[in-house]
Amino acid sequence: MSDRQDSATPRQNAGMARTLGWLFASAGVFVALGFLFRTWRPEVATVHGEIVDRVIDYLLVIVGIFIIAGHLVLGLWIVGSRNRDASTGNASRRAEVRVAIAVVLVMAIVSESGVIVLALPAWEQMYGDPPDDAFVVEVVGKQFGWIVRYPGEDGEFGAHYPEFVDDMDNPLGLDDEDEAAEDDIVIDGLMHLPVDRPIVVRLRSHDVLHSFTVVHMRVKQDVVPGLITSVQFEVTRTGDYEIACAELCGLGHYKMRGVLKVQSAADFASWIAEQETFQ
Repeated sequence: MSDRQDSATPRQNAGMARTLGWLFASAGVFVALGFLFRTWRPEVATVHGEIVDRVIDYLLVIVGIFIIAGHLVLGLWIVGSRNRDASTGNASRRAEVRVAIAVVLVMAIVSESGVIVLALPAWEQMYGDPPDDAFVVEVVGKQFGWIVRYPGEDGEFGAHYPEFVDDMDNPLGLDDEDEAAEDDIVIDGLMHLPVDRPIVVRLRSHDVLHSFTVVHMRVKQDVVPGLITSVQFEVTRTGDYEIACAELCGLGHYKMRGVLKVQSAADFASWIAEQETFQ
């Protein structure tokens, strides 16, 4: 086997190099065509979601370029090594370390700097100071479902305490002596929101760690026991979307789903006016 390899002619080596070159070039073409003609992501429905998709595209392109270029260089080096005399020896340890560090630094600078520049506007939209006209709603994760609470006409959420929790009549443990809680609206598994308006979602957990996820909104926010976290966004499309839990939270994790219905401002106002309050 080694005799046949050693007897390869320069013409055969050149042919192998061309074959590898065409192989990696073809792979790059097929990947590009896959991005152009295959819709592999759900349609985005938020303002910041467009930015998130651009960040994903940037990372895929940069990583793809590095992978194809790295394999192409490796293939050419392997083919070229057949023509080199073994007596020439290997590169020094210092040279190997320098090349490895240089490659890592280039990848880190190109990828991370691009992500930071592209993603900062989305970060500001999701976690910056909310606009004055933002609509605030609370979502509580509980094994195994989502409970949604609206503040009512007074715009304030009422107090809640663990000792008041009743799965049938008071799943959030609202204080019935708190006036702010009287007009709160509590709905199990269904969330209505108005379109084209900034939304702030307050998140808390009733038990274990959950993750509030709406793929079409490009929203994924952990719900941590003992903490109130929040995420904000502006929906641009009406329709029904799935609320999922992206954190393994127990044996019933697979069925922890909710529905997010996005409506026009008029339809949302009509809907919320028809809902029963906690009182």
